[in-house]
Amino acid sequence: MSSTINGGISFWYADHGTPAPREPLPGDESADVCIVGGGYTGLWTAYYLKKAAPFLRITVLEQKFCGYGASGRNGGWLYNGIAGRDRYARLHGKEAAVRLQEAMNDTVDEVIRAAAEESIEADIHHGGVLEVAYTPAQLARLKEFHATELAYGEKDRTLHGARETADRIRVAGAVGSTWTPHGARLHPVKLVKGLAAAVEALGVTIHESTPVTEIKPKHAITPYGTVRAPYILRCTEGFTASLKGQRRTWLPMNSSMIATEPLSPSQWESIGWEGRETLGDMAHAYMYAQRTADGRIALGGRGVPYRYGSKTDSNGRTQPATIEALHEILTRFFPQLAGVEIAHAWSGVLGVPRDWCATVTLDRATGLGWAGGYVGSGVATANLAARTLRDLVQQDSGQADTTDLTTLPWVNHKVRKWEPEPFRWIGVQGMYATYRSADRHELTTPTAQAPRLARIADRLSGRH
Repeated sequence: MSSTINGGISFWYADHGTPAPREPLPGDESADVCIVGGGYTGLWTAYYLKKAAPFLRITVLEQKFCGYGASGRNGGWLYNGIAGRDRYARLHGKEAAVRLQEAMNDTVDEVIRAAAEESIEADIHHGGVLEVAYTPAQLARLKEFHATELAYGEKDRTLHGARETADRIRVAGAVGSTWTPHGARLHPVKLVKGLAAAVEALGVTIHESTPVTEIKPKHAITPYGTVRAPYILRCTEGFTASLKGQRRTWLPMNSSMIATEPLSPSQWESIGWEGRETLGDMAHAYMYAQRTADGRIALGGRGVPYRYGSKTDSNGRTQPATIEALHEILTRFFPQLAGVEIAHAWSGVLGVPRDWCATVTLDRATGLGWAGGYVGSGVATANLAARTLRDLVQQDSGQADTTDLTTLPWVNHKVRKWEPEPFRWIGVQGMYATYRSADRHELTTPTAQAPRLARIADRLSGRH
Protein backbone atom coordinates (compact mmCIF):
# COMPACT_ATOMS: atom_id res chain seq x y z
CA MET A 1 0.00 0.00 0.00
CA SER A 2 2.98 2.27 -0.58
CA SER A 3 0.98 4.22 -3.16
CA THR A 4 -1.75 5.09 -0.65
CA ILE A 5 -2.26 8.82 -0.08
CA ASN A 6 -2.39 9.19 3.69
CA GLY A 7 -4.16 12.24 5.08
CA GLY A 8 -4.62 15.40 3.08
CA ILE A 9 -7.87 15.86 5.03
CA SER A 10 -9.84 13.18 3.12
CA PHE A 11 -10.32 11.38 -0.18
CA TRP A 12 -13.39 13.53 -0.78
CA TYR A 13 -11.17 16.63 -0.99
CA ALA A 14 -8.60 14.85 -3.12
CA ASP A 15 -11.50 14.00 -5.43
CA HIS A 16 -13.15 17.43 -5.47
CA GLY A 17 -10.47 19.90 -4.39
CA THR A 18 -10.19 22.18 -1.38
CA PRO A 19 -12.30 25.32 -1.55
CA ALA A 20 -10.99 28.80 -2.30
CA PRO A 21 -10.41 30.47 1.07
CA ARG A 22 -12.92 32.96 2.41
CA GLU A 23 -11.75 36.04 4.27
CA PRO A 24 -11.16 35.80 8.04
CA LEU A 25 -13.00 38.06 10.45
CA PRO A 26 -11.64 41.59 9.81
CA GLY A 27 -12.32 42.87 13.33
CA ASP A 28 -15.16 43.32 15.79
CA GLU A 29 -18.59 42.78 14.25
CA SER A 30 -22.21 42.52 15.33
CA ALA A 31 -24.92 40.16 14.14
CA ASP A 32 -28.35 38.90 15.08
CA VAL A 33 -27.10 35.30 15.18
CA CYS A 34 -23.49 34.13 15.32
CA ILE A 35 -22.85 30.49 14.44
CA VAL A 36 -19.56 28.93 15.50
CA GLY A 37 -18.57 26.10 13.15
CA GLY A 38 -18.84 25.81 9.38
CA GLY A 39 -19.82 22.16 9.07
CA TYR A 40 -23.20 20.63 8.33
CA THR A 41 -24.78 21.76 11.61
CA GLY A 42 -23.66 25.37 11.34
CA LEU A 43 -24.39 25.73 7.63
CA TRP A 44 -27.80 24.07 7.77
CA THR A 45 -28.70 26.26 10.77
CA ALA A 46 -27.70 29.39 8.86
CA TYR A 47 -29.62 28.14 5.82
CA TYR A 48 -32.91 27.47 7.60
CA LEU A 49 -32.75 30.60 9.77
CA LYS A 50 -32.09 32.85 6.78
CA LYS A 51 -34.84 31.19 4.74
CA ALA A 52 -37.31 31.62 7.61
CA ALA A 53 -36.26 35.20 8.47
CA PRO A 54 -34.38 36.87 5.58
CA PHE A 55 -33.89 40.06 7.62
CA LEU A 56 -31.59 38.31 10.12
CA ARG A 57 -27.89 39.24 10.05
CA ILE A 58 -26.16 35.87 10.40
CA THR A 59 -22.42 35.34 10.71
CA VAL A 60 -20.70 31.94 10.54
CA LEU A 61 -17.19 31.62 12.03
CA GLU A 62 -15.05 28.66 10.94
CA GLN A 63 -11.56 27.90 12.29
CA LYS A 64 -10.20 26.42 9.01
CA PHE A 65 -12.62 26.20 6.11
CA CYS A 66 -16.20 24.98 5.78
CA GLY A 67 -16.21 21.19 5.88
CA TYR A 68 -12.71 20.83 7.34
CA GLY A 69 -14.00 18.59 10.14
CA ALA A 70 -16.35 15.62 10.10
CA SER A 71 -18.55 17.17 7.40
CA GLY A 72 -15.72 16.75 4.89
CA ARG A 73 -14.36 13.42 6.12
CA ASN A 74 -17.35 11.19 6.88
CA GLY A 75 -18.51 8.05 5.12
CA GLY A 76 -21.32 9.70 3.17
CA TRP A 77 -24.05 7.88 5.08
CA LEU A 78 -27.24 9.95 4.99
CA TYR A 79 -29.40 7.72 7.17
CA ASN A 80 -32.03 7.75 9.90
CA GLY A 81 -29.97 6.62 12.91
CA ILE A 82 -29.82 8.93 15.92
CA ALA A 83 -27.65 8.59 19.00
CA GLY A 84 -29.50 8.16 22.29
CA ARG A 85 -32.96 7.13 21.13
CA ASP A 86 -33.33 4.27 23.61
CA ARG A 87 -32.25 6.49 26.50
CA TYR A 88 -34.78 9.12 25.42
CA ALA A 89 -37.45 6.43 25.43
CA ARG A 90 -36.57 5.58 29.04
CA LEU A 91 -36.52 9.24 30.08
CA HIS A 92 -39.53 10.57 28.17
CA GLY A 93 -41.55 7.52 27.15
CA LYS A 94 -41.73 5.41 24.04
CA GLU A 95 -44.09 7.74 22.18
CA ALA A 96 -41.62 10.65 22.43
CA ALA A 97 -38.79 8.49 21.12
CA VAL A 98 -41.00 7.28 18.24
CA ARG A 99 -41.62 10.92 17.28
CA LEU A 100 -37.87 11.51 17.30
CA GLN A 101 -37.33 8.49 15.05
CA GLU A 102 -40.06 9.60 12.66
CA ALA A 103 -38.42 13.02 12.46
CA MET A 104 -35.14 11.32 11.55
CA ASN A 105 -36.85 9.22 8.87
CA ASP A 106 -38.23 12.42 7.36
CA THR A 107 -34.83 14.12 7.60
CA VAL A 108 -33.29 11.81 5.00
CA ASP A 109 -35.91 13.01 2.51
CA GLU A 110 -35.49 16.64 3.63
CA VAL A 111 -31.75 16.66 2.89
CA ILE A 112 -32.39 15.16 -0.55
CA ARG A 113 -35.17 17.72 -1.19
CA ALA A 114 -33.09 20.72 -0.06
CA ALA A 115 -30.06 19.63 -2.09
CA ALA A 116 -32.24 19.36 -5.21
CA GLU A 117 -33.88 22.73 -4.53
CA GLU A 118 -30.47 24.40 -4.25
CA SER A 119 -29.07 22.49 -7.27
CA ILE A 120 -26.41 20.84 -5.11
CA GLU A 121 -25.04 17.85 -7.03
CA ALA A 122 -23.69 15.61 -4.28
CA ASP A 123 -23.78 12.16 -5.90
CA ILE A 124 -26.86 11.31 -3.83
CA HIS A 125 -28.28 7.85 -4.48
CA HIS A 126 -31.32 6.91 -2.40
CA GLY A 127 -30.61 3.18 -2.09
CA GLY A 128 -31.30 2.68 1.62
CA VAL A 129 -29.07 1.08 4.26
CA LEU A 130 -28.12 -2.61 4.40
CA GLU A 131 -26.62 -3.94 7.63
CA VAL A 132 -25.25 -7.48 7.54
CA ALA A 133 -24.38 -10.23 10.02
CA TYR A 134 -21.67 -12.84 9.40
CA THR A 135 -21.43 -14.64 12.77
CA PRO A 136 -24.12 -16.32 14.91
CA ALA A 137 -23.78 -13.64 17.59
CA GLN A 138 -24.09 -10.88 15.01
CA LEU A 139 -27.19 -12.55 13.57
CA ALA A 140 -28.80 -12.60 17.00
CA ARG A 141 -28.06 -8.88 17.42
CA LEU A 142 -29.30 -8.18 13.90
CA LYS A 143 -32.66 -9.82 14.56
CA GLU A 144 -32.99 -7.97 17.85
CA PHE A 145 -32.06 -4.69 16.16
CA HIS A 146 -34.56 -5.30 13.35
CA ALA A 147 -37.36 -6.01 15.83
CA THR A 148 -36.50 -2.87 17.80
CA GLU A 149 -36.64 -0.70 14.68
CA LEU A 150 -40.06 -2.12 13.82
CA ALA A 151 -41.18 -1.29 17.36
CA TYR A 152 -40.15 2.33 16.77
CA GLY A 153 -42.50 2.51 13.82
CA GLU A 154 -40.27 1.64 10.89
CA LYS A 155 -42.74 -0.59 9.09
CA ASP A 156 -40.93 -0.45 5.75
CA ARG A 157 -37.79 -2.20 7.05
CA THR A 158 -37.15 -5.73 5.77
CA LEU A 159 -35.20 -8.72 7.14
CA HIS A 160 -33.24 -11.01 4.79
CA GLY A 161 -31.59 -14.41 5.01
CA ALA A 162 -28.29 -15.37 3.44
CA ARG A 163 -29.62 -15.81 -0.11
CA GLU A 164 -31.57 -12.54 -0.19
CA THR A 165 -28.58 -10.73 1.29
CA ALA A 166 -26.32 -12.08 -1.46
CA ASP A 167 -28.85 -10.90 -4.05
CA ARG A 168 -28.12 -7.37 -2.88
CA ILE A 169 -24.41 -7.51 -1.93
CA ARG A 170 -22.27 -10.64 -1.87
CA VAL A 171 -20.54 -10.21 1.48
CA ALA A 172 -18.49 -13.33 2.24
CA GLY A 173 -20.12 -15.47 4.90
CA ALA A 174 -23.11 -13.18 5.41
CA VAL A 175 -25.94 -15.07 7.09
CA GLY A 176 -28.52 -12.32 7.22
CA SER A 177 -29.21 -8.61 6.83
CA THR A 178 -31.72 -5.89 7.53
CA TRP A 179 -32.55 -3.11 5.06
CA THR A 180 -34.26 0.23 5.47
CA PRO A 181 -35.22 2.65 2.70
CA HIS A 182 -34.39 5.58 4.99
CA GLY A 183 -30.84 6.07 3.80
CA ALA A 184 -28.77 7.34 0.90
CA ARG A 185 -25.19 7.51 -0.28
CA LEU A 186 -23.65 10.91 -0.94
CA HIS A 187 -20.35 12.73 -1.52
CA PRO A 188 -19.76 14.65 1.74
CA VAL A 189 -17.60 17.43 0.30
CA LYS A 190 -19.88 18.13 -2.64
CA LEU A 191 -22.73 18.55 -0.15
CA VAL A 192 -20.85 20.84 2.24
CA LYS A 193 -19.41 22.98 -0.56
CA GLY A 194 -22.80 23.34 -2.20
CA LEU A 195 -24.45 24.15 1.10
CA ALA A 196 -21.87 26.84 1.93
CA ALA A 197 -22.43 28.44 -1.49
CA ALA A 198 -26.21 28.34 -1.00
CA VAL A 199 -25.89 29.97 2.41
CA GLU A 200 -23.73 32.78 1.05
CA ALA A 201 -26.18 33.31 -1.82
CA LEU A 202 -28.89 33.91 0.78
CA GLY A 203 -26.82 36.69 2.34
CA VAL A 204 -25.13 34.91 5.23
CA THR A 205 -21.58 36.07 6.06
CA ILE A 206 -18.97 33.29 6.41
CA HIS A 207 -15.53 34.03 7.87
CA GLU A 208 -12.98 31.20 7.53
CA SER A 209 -9.52 30.85 9.10
CA THR A 210 -11.12 32.34 12.21
CA PRO A 211 -10.79 30.10 15.27
CA VAL A 212 -13.17 30.91 18.10
CA THR A 213 -11.31 30.55 21.38
CA GLU A 214 -14.15 31.27 23.79
CA ILE A 215 -17.91 31.58 23.72
CA LYS A 216 -19.68 33.77 26.26
CA PRO A 217 -23.25 35.12 26.35
CA LYS A 218 -23.60 37.43 23.35
CA HIS A 219 -19.88 37.10 22.50
CA ALA A 220 -17.83 34.84 20.20
CA ILE A 221 -14.17 35.69 20.82
CA THR A 222 -11.49 35.15 18.17
CA PRO A 223 -7.87 36.34 17.72
CA TYR A 224 -9.11 38.77 15.06
CA GLY A 225 -11.98 40.35 16.95
CA THR A 226 -15.24 39.57 18.71
CA VAL A 227 -18.64 38.98 17.15
CA ARG A 228 -21.44 40.24 19.37
CA ALA A 229 -24.93 38.81 18.86
CA PRO A 230 -28.01 38.04 20.97
CA TYR A 231 -27.67 34.40 19.94
CA ILE A 232 -24.38 32.50 19.83
CA LEU A 233 -24.83 28.96 18.51
CA ARG A 234 -22.05 26.40 19.04
CA CYS A 235 -21.91 23.91 16.15
CA THR A 236 -18.41 22.51 16.64
CA GLU A 237 -19.06 18.75 17.16
CA GLY A 238 -15.72 16.90 17.51
CA PHE A 239 -13.75 20.16 17.89
CA THR A 240 -15.76 21.38 20.89
CA ALA A 241 -12.98 20.47 23.34
CA SER A 242 -10.75 23.20 21.90
CA LEU A 243 -13.04 25.92 23.26
CA LYS A 244 -12.31 27.46 26.66
CA GLY A 245 -14.20 25.57 29.38
CA GLN A 246 -15.39 22.80 27.04
CA ARG A 247 -12.54 20.26 27.35
CA ARG A 248 -14.78 17.60 28.95
CA THR A 249 -18.08 18.40 27.20
CA TRP A 250 -17.86 16.08 24.20
CA LEU A 251 -15.11 13.58 23.59
CA PRO A 252 -13.49 13.80 20.12
CA MET A 253 -13.65 10.19 18.95
CA ASN A 254 -11.53 9.21 15.97
CA SER A 255 -12.91 7.37 12.99
CA SER A 256 -10.79 6.32 10.03
CA MET A 257 -11.49 5.49 6.39
CA ILE A 258 -9.93 4.04 3.28
CA ALA A 259 -10.97 4.36 -0.35
CA THR A 260 -9.97 1.81 -2.98
CA GLU A 261 -8.92 2.51 -6.51
CA PRO A 262 -11.89 2.30 -8.94
CA LEU A 263 -12.98 -1.32 -9.36
CA SER A 264 -13.33 -2.99 -12.73
CA PRO A 265 -16.73 -4.03 -14.15
CA SER A 266 -15.88 -7.70 -13.49
CA GLN A 267 -15.02 -6.95 -9.87
CA TRP A 268 -18.33 -5.17 -9.40
CA GLU A 269 -20.12 -8.07 -11.05
CA SER A 270 -18.58 -10.41 -8.48
CA ILE A 271 -19.76 -8.18 -5.61
CA GLY A 272 -23.19 -7.08 -6.78
CA TRP A 273 -24.15 -3.91 -4.89
CA GLU A 274 -26.21 -2.66 -7.82
CA GLY A 275 -28.60 -0.92 -5.43
CA ARG A 276 -25.73 1.20 -4.04
CA GLU A 277 -27.01 0.81 -0.51
CA THR A 278 -24.80 2.11 2.27
CA LEU A 279 -23.33 -0.96 3.97
CA GLY A 280 -22.75 -1.69 7.64
CA ASP A 281 -22.40 -4.66 9.96
CA MET A 282 -23.35 -5.77 13.47
CA ALA A 283 -19.84 -5.98 14.93
CA HIS A 284 -19.21 -4.26 18.26
CA ALA A 285 -16.54 -2.07 16.59
CA TYR A 286 -18.64 -1.70 13.49
CA MET A 287 -17.72 -0.75 9.93
CA TYR A 288 -19.49 1.43 7.38
CA ALA A 289 -19.04 1.62 3.64
CA GLN A 290 -20.42 2.98 0.39
CA ARG A 291 -20.05 2.36 -3.33
CA THR A 292 -18.91 5.73 -4.61
CA ALA A 293 -20.18 7.41 -7.73
CA ASP A 294 -16.85 6.79 -9.47
CA GLY A 295 -16.83 3.06 -8.67
CA ARG A 296 -14.70 2.77 -5.53
CA ILE A 297 -15.42 1.32 -2.12
CA ALA A 298 -15.01 3.83 0.70
CA LEU A 299 -14.93 1.96 4.02
CA GLY A 300 -14.49 3.14 7.59
CA GLY A 301 -14.24 2.04 11.19
CA ARG A 302 -12.46 2.76 14.43
CA GLY A 303 -8.67 2.95 14.42
CA VAL A 304 -6.95 4.66 17.34
CA PRO A 305 -10.18 5.76 19.00
CA TYR A 306 -9.02 8.71 21.06
CA ARG A 307 -6.00 11.00 21.54
CA TYR A 308 -4.94 11.88 25.07
CA GLY A 309 -6.23 15.23 26.27
CA SER A 310 -9.01 15.43 23.66
CA LYS A 311 -6.53 16.36 20.94
CA THR A 312 -7.52 16.34 17.28
CA ASP A 313 -5.42 15.69 14.19
CA SER A 314 -4.28 18.34 11.74
CA ASN A 315 -4.77 16.83 8.30
CA GLY A 316 -6.34 13.39 8.66
CA ARG A 317 -3.17 11.32 8.62
CA THR A 318 -3.86 7.73 9.73
CA GLN A 319 -1.63 5.16 11.41
CA PRO A 320 -0.44 2.34 9.10
CA ALA A 321 -1.87 -0.26 11.51
CA THR A 322 -5.30 1.33 11.13
CA ILE A 323 -5.06 1.28 7.33
CA GLU A 324 -4.13 -2.40 7.50
CA ALA A 325 -7.03 -3.16 9.87
CA LEU A 326 -9.51 -1.48 7.51
CA HIS A 327 -7.99 -3.35 4.56
CA GLU A 328 -8.55 -6.60 6.47
CA ILE A 329 -12.23 -5.70 6.90
CA LEU A 330 -12.47 -4.97 3.18
CA THR A 331 -10.98 -8.35 2.22
CA ARG A 332 -12.99 -10.21 4.87
CA PHE A 333 -16.13 -8.84 3.23
CA PHE A 334 -14.86 -9.22 -0.34
CA PRO A 335 -11.94 -11.71 -0.54
CA GLN A 336 -11.72 -11.23 -4.32
CA LEU A 337 -10.41 -7.67 -3.66
CA ALA A 338 -7.27 -8.80 -1.83
CA GLY A 339 -5.03 -7.30 -4.50
CA VAL A 340 -6.90 -4.03 -4.93
CA GLU A 341 -4.89 -0.89 -4.17
CA ILE A 342 -5.96 1.42 -1.36
CA ALA A 343 -5.87 4.83 -2.99
CA HIS A 344 -6.46 6.99 0.07
CA ALA A 345 -6.66 6.78 3.87
CA TRP A 346 -7.77 9.46 6.31
CA SER A 347 -9.20 10.09 9.78
CA GLY A 348 -11.42 12.60 11.55
CA VAL A 349 -13.15 13.18 14.85
CA LEU A 350 -16.79 13.00 15.87
CA GLY A 351 -18.42 14.29 19.04
CA VAL A 352 -19.37 11.83 21.79
CA PRO A 353 -21.29 12.99 24.89
CA ARG A 354 -20.82 11.05 28.12
CA ASP A 355 -24.23 9.37 27.75
CA TRP A 356 -23.91 8.93 23.95
CA CYS A 357 -27.01 11.09 23.34
CA ALA A 358 -27.21 13.70 20.59
CA THR A 359 -28.72 16.97 21.84
CA VAL A 360 -30.06 20.36 20.75
CA THR A 361 -30.20 23.17 23.28
CA LEU A 362 -31.00 26.88 23.52
CA ASP A 363 -30.50 28.54 26.90
CA ARG A 364 -33.10 31.28 26.86
CA ALA A 365 -31.43 33.11 29.76
CA THR A 366 -28.13 33.59 27.93
CA GLY A 367 -28.89 33.17 24.23
CA LEU A 368 -26.30 30.40 24.02
CA GLY A 369 -27.28 27.39 21.95
CA TRP A 370 -25.62 24.26 20.69
CA ALA A 371 -26.25 21.05 18.81
CA GLY A 372 -24.19 17.92 18.29
CA GLY A 373 -22.87 14.85 20.00
CA TYR A 374 -23.99 12.82 17.00
CA VAL A 375 -21.66 9.86 17.70
CA GLY A 376 -21.08 9.25 14.00
CA SER A 377 -24.65 9.72 12.74
CA GLY A 378 -24.31 13.39 11.92
CA VAL A 379 -24.86 13.60 8.16
CA ALA A 380 -28.63 13.52 8.60
CA THR A 381 -28.90 14.39 12.29
CA ALA A 382 -27.16 17.74 11.71
CA ASN A 383 -30.03 18.74 9.43
CA LEU A 384 -32.69 17.89 12.02
CA ALA A 385 -30.64 19.70 14.68
CA ALA A 386 -30.37 22.80 12.47
CA ARG A 387 -34.10 22.99 11.84
CA THR A 388 -34.67 22.54 15.56
CA LEU A 389 -32.22 25.36 16.42
CA ARG A 390 -34.06 27.54 13.90
CA ASP A 391 -37.36 26.89 15.65
CA LEU A 392 -35.87 27.45 19.12
CA VAL A 393 -34.37 30.80 18.11
CA GLN A 394 -37.59 31.90 16.44
CA GLN A 395 -39.62 30.80 19.44
CA ASP A 396 -37.35 32.62 21.88
CA SER A 397 -37.34 35.82 19.82
CA GLY A 398 -41.13 35.82 19.50
CA GLN A 399 -41.15 35.12 15.77
CA ALA A 400 -42.83 31.71 16.10
CA ASP A 401 -44.63 29.44 18.53
CA THR A 402 -43.67 25.99 19.81
CA THR A 403 -43.28 23.48 16.98
CA ASP A 404 -43.22 19.71 16.71
CA LEU A 405 -39.42 19.89 16.55
CA THR A 406 -38.97 21.96 19.71
CA THR A 407 -40.89 19.37 21.72
CA LEU A 408 -38.76 16.39 20.67
CA PRO A 409 -37.10 14.63 23.62
CA TRP A 410 -33.51 15.53 22.70
CA VAL A 411 -34.19 19.25 23.09
CA ASN A 412 -32.46 20.78 26.15
CA HIS A 413 -31.21 17.37 27.33
CA LYS A 414 -28.50 17.75 29.95
CA VAL A 415 -25.38 15.55 29.93
CA ARG A 416 -22.69 15.24 32.58
CA LYS A 417 -19.09 15.89 31.61
CA TRP A 418 -16.51 13.26 30.76
CA GLU A 419 -14.03 12.21 33.42
CA PRO A 420 -10.72 14.13 33.64
CA GLU A 421 -7.51 12.64 32.27
CA PRO A 422 -6.02 10.09 32.53
CA PHE A 423 -9.31 8.34 33.32
CA ARG A 424 -10.92 9.48 30.07
CA TRP A 425 -8.10 8.06 27.95
CA ILE A 426 -7.89 4.81 29.93
CA GLY A 427 -11.64 4.29 29.72
CA VAL A 428 -11.96 4.84 25.97
CA GLN A 429 -8.89 2.79 25.09
CA GLY A 430 -10.10 -0.04 27.31
CA MET A 431 -13.61 0.07 25.89
CA TYR A 432 -12.50 -0.31 22.28
CA ALA A 433 -9.88 -2.91 23.10
CA THR A 434 -12.69 -4.90 24.71
CA TYR A 435 -14.95 -4.48 21.68
CA ARG A 436 -12.21 -5.60 19.29
CA SER A 437 -11.51 -8.61 21.49
CA ALA A 438 -15.22 -9.46 21.50
CA ASP A 439 -15.36 -9.27 17.71
CA ARG A 440 -12.35 -11.59 17.37
CA HIS A 441 -13.99 -14.02 19.79
CA GLU A 442 -17.21 -14.05 17.77
CA LEU A 443 -15.34 -14.76 14.54
CA THR A 444 -13.70 -17.85 16.02
CA THR A 445 -16.42 -19.11 18.39
CA PRO A 446 -19.73 -20.14 16.76
CA THR A 447 -22.18 -19.07 19.45
CA ALA A 448 -25.14 -16.70 19.31
CA GLN A 449 -24.26 -15.23 22.70
CA ALA A 450 -22.24 -12.01 22.71
CA PRO A 451 -19.13 -12.18 24.92
CA ARG A 452 -19.73 -11.03 28.47
CA LEU A 453 -16.91 -8.47 28.21
CA ALA A 454 -18.76 -6.64 25.41
CA ARG A 455 -21.87 -6.32 27.55
CA ILE A 456 -19.80 -4.96 30.44
CA ALA A 457 -18.13 -2.44 28.10
CA ASP A 458 -21.55 -1.25 26.92
CA ARG A 459 -22.65 -0.57 30.48
CA LEU A 460 -19.42 1.12 31.60
CA SER A 461 -19.24 3.34 28.52
CA GLY A 462 -22.78 4.61 28.91
CA ARG A 463 -23.74 3.47 25.41
CA HIS A 464 -26.70 1.46 26.73
